Amino acid sequence: MSTYILVPGAWLGEWAWRETAEALRARGHEVHPLSLTGLAERAVEDGSGIDLETHIADVIGFIEERDLRDVVLVGHSYSGIVVGAVAHRIGDRLSDVVYVDSAPFGDGQGMLDLMPPEGADEMRALVAAGNGWGFPMPGRDALGEASSILGLTDEHFKLFGELATPHPFGTYEQRLSLRGEPAGSPRPVLIACEDFRMMLDAGNPWLTALIDPSWLRLDIATGHWPMLSEPVALAELLDRVAADR
Repeated sequence: MSTYILVPGAWLGEWAWRETAEALRARGHEVHPLSLTGLAERAVEDGSGIDLETHIADVIGFIEERDLRDVVLVGHSYSGIVVGAVAHRIGDRLSDVVYVDSAPFGDGQGMLDLMPPEGADEMRALVAAGNGWGFPMPGRDALGEASSILGLTDEHFKLFGELATPHPFGTYEQRLSLRGEPAGSPRPVLIACEDFRMMLDAGNPWLTALIDPSWLRLDIATGHWPMLSEPVALAELLDRVAADR
């Protein structure tokens, strides 16, 4: 049996991991899906003070308060930057860090580095026109332009409409500070969905700089949201991470 912590990407909460968590528990594992500060059941009226360090502290605090060890830490999409920082700071408590269609970031990098300056300006304008601190999940068409929605159904988009919450923009604006030498060396694992598989195959310079070829890589034939489109298949891959250790 292994202990898994599942960290969702932007706009989502622990609800997104429900079926994958159930499938892992059925295999005998201890599973903790998380919601980060300002999202899902942890939504707030004013999230202007929430930044990247807030979310890193969420995960570190959860692990340390429960004195968890040999953790398989899983981050999806945006949360790659979060779990990568957690692995750097308390990697001695982790056995593996799994990036689901995501990657770690280097010191001084941030989420806005992934988009051109005009894209970042558009996002700032969207935040300013809304609640002043968060950006809402895009609609179906816009989401499909930004990432693969392969495997998502009308029911999934209904869930997004009901449960997705604005994502704190401070987590995108703040740059990562890794703070000293790594604590431990958990095994890095990439689970590549359609988006990342295509970018890696094309030699995307950002990804190839962040993801070492020596990593364990597992591919899954679905879009960017495998915990929704292929939850059991994703659980099988996560189970394999522990079994292949």
